[in-house]
Order: sequence, then C-alpha cells, then structure tokens
Amino acid sequence: MSPGSKSDPYLREETRLAGRKRNLRLRAQMVQSIRTFFVDQDYLEVETPQLISAPAPEMHIEAIGADGRYLHPSPELCMKRLLAAGLSRIFQISRCFRKGERGDLHLPEFTLLEWYRTGIDYQTLMEECEALIRFLAKRLTGGEMISYRGRDIDLRGPWERISVRVAFDRYASLTLERALSQGCFDQALVEEIEPHLGNTRPTCLYDYPAPLAALARLKPGNTTVAERFEIYLAGVEIANGFSELNDPNEQRARFEAERRQRAAAGKEGYPLPERFLQSLEDMPEAAGIALGVDRLAMVFCDASHIDQVVSFTPEET
Repeated sequence: MSPGSKSDPYLREETRLAGRKRNLRLRAQMVQSIRTFFVDQDYLEVETPQLISAPAPEMHIEAIGADGRYLHPSPELCMKRLLAAGLSRIFQISRCFRKGERGDLHLPEFTLLEWYRTGIDYQTLMEECEALIRFLAKRLTGGEMISYRGRDIDLRGPWERISVRVAFDRYASLTLERALSQGCFDQALVEEIEPHLGNTRPTCLYDYPAPLAALARLKPGNTTVAERFEIYLAGVEIANGFSELNDPNEQRARFEAERRQRAAAGKEGYPLPERFLQSLEDMPEAAGIALGVDRLAMVFCDASHIDQVVSFTPEET
C-alpha cells in the first residue's frame, strides 16, 4: 500500500484530527477567555507540580503512580497550601490524571480549571461560577443562550438551585437514606437524577450528604450535609465546588476513614499528604471549585463525545 492512499491508516487519522479544527479553535478561545475573566477579577494564575508525594486518599478516585510518586488527580492540595501561605485569589488550568477513567465524558488525562478564594463560602462561589459561564458565552457566542444536546439553555439568572435531598424526593425511585445505606447513591444520581438537571437553565445541585464530601466543610446547624455543590448543563456535570474544610484534625480523621474504606475494598493505599494537613492550621475560610475544561468545551462546541474537543485521545498517541 503506497503512502497517501485512501486506505492508509495514517491518512485516515490525519483526516479525523483535521475534523476537530473548529472545536480546537473554539476551545482555545474559551481557555483564553477564562484567563481574561480571572485576571480581570484580580486572581493570580499559579502553577503547581503535577508530580506529588501523596494524593488525597478519596475512595472513588484512583491516582496514577510515577516513579514512587503520583501524577496529581487534581491540583487541589497544593493550591490550598498556597492559600495557607497568604494568597487570597488563585486559579490554575492544569493537566490532571486519574486511572481507569475513559468514556464519553471521561479521559485518564484531562484538563481542570480550579480556582480558590478566601473569605467566601460555597454560595458566593456558585454566583462566581454563574458569572464565569455567562462571560464565556458572551465572548464565544455573543449572547447568553447556548444550544447543547438539542436543548436551548438560558444562562441568564437565576439558575436553578436544588438540594440533593429535594432532587432525590423529586426524581429518584428510592430515598436518599436508602441510596446511601445500599451504596447506590452514585448510580441513582447518574441514572435517575442527572437527566433532569440543567435542561433549560443550568442547575446547581447542593448540600451533599456529609459522607460524600471528604474535603468540604459541614454545614453549620446541619452537620448531616456538607457545603458542596455541582453544576449541570443538559444533564452533564461540569463543576464540583465547596466551602473548604480547614480543620486539620477533622481532615486527618476523614482521610483515615477513606483509607480504611479503600483497604476494605482492596484498593491501593496512599500515604497521607502530611504537608497539606499541616498547612490547614494556617488556611483561612475559603471556597474552591474544579471545573472540567474538556466538558465545558463540549458544551460550547455542542459535541456529543469528549474525544471531539481534544487534540489526541489516549488511543491516538
């Protein structure tokens, strides 16, 4: 077979990659606009190491080992250490890595936008996330309406805000308590609740059960829930944020509980991130959020699969 023939697999790959040009241009404009938004809001862009000594030992996140260390699943721990060191508004657009994540919405190597701000809680952070998405829509589309998955989504406020408990009462076939006791919370959320969220306007799903928020502050007056929220557009979760836990003793106890759960499930045990735990003694009240850049690009590109908004998939490298 001569190079360049129609059956040449490399030619077919080049054609496939060339078909992403429009999406890659739009993605680049989106990333540039993200930076503009945060610089205008007096945020400092930071870079933290991708290779770390210990990840947060969360039950459902698998880190990738690398020469005795770990590729970070998120820049969260290092960014909070910067808050403890005195920085007050920081953001980062970072490559992150998680073992075993692959699907229409998942990649093992992906891009996260994370930002943290001292002196606020998760309610203010929800408002800031709304402002960011509206800003990006105006820059990329010229308005505050977007079309995704065949739906017209109005980004103007107010966005829908619904608690996890109300969402279970309204959409799920079982109670929140039963979902937690039977270990099927995630399944019920994905299959029964998420399809109803963010279909005409974005949805903030908030106040997660305390056991499902390893690094979030518990809600004053109701410690059965944590001050955590997720943002949904047309049933797709694009962001996860919360008021930050800054009690080192409570955080250590939560990490130890997560390690026990991981051990019981036969999962890899991670060392405790001791430098992070020590830094919490100096970390002020703050809120932070992780937003999936790839997923947000899917929304603005009206793409059905995450493969359509990245230069190369794992299978193409």
